[in-house]
Amino acid sequence: MTSVSDIHVLVVDDNRQMRFLLRCLLRAGGVTDVTEADNAEHAFDLMRVRPVDLVIVDWMMRPVDGLEFTRMVRWDWKSPNPYVPLLMLTAHTEASRVAAARDAGVSGFIRKPISARILFERMTFVLTDTRMIIRTADFIGPDRRHAQCQDYAGPFRRESDGRPNLMDTVDVDDERWRA
Repeated sequence: MTSVSDIHVLVVDDNRQMRFLLRCLLRAGGVTDVTEADNAEHAFDLMRVRPVDLVIVDWMMRPVDGLEFTRMVRWDWKSPNPYVPLLMLTAHTEASRVAAARDAGVSGFIRKPISARILFERMTFVLTDTRMIIRTADFIGPDRRHAQCQDYAGPFRRESDGRPNLMDTVDVDDERWRA
């Protein structure tokens, strides 16, 4: 991919006017290869037929919402690309919803009402994001750690990683000085 005109964007929204608005904003920004789907099942089928570089999905859709669609793309064994960047579009930006979308595996979040500036900022971020896609027993999506801690010096990153009790360890140098 060398320019914005080379990317294929899939817009998934059950609202025809919102799909039209997104298509217009994308075209105004130079993105000419835009495919639309009015529901999650149709979008999943389109992804099987032709690869996409970015998916913009609305949260509030029926019968399958954007959150469940994200889980389908990330987890379903029939998914054509579980690693595709996904931008969640919604007017509901409470912290709990943002966390739920992140936990489902979205790459970024766009709040309605949408602006061209925010749309292209988020697109640029997810298309140039160098974070690895992490797959664990209960999560698949972009690594949530945006930056590495400068003073990190070991294999354990979380309290639950089972750090050894430092009182139970013996440093060989300490034993030498005692002898």
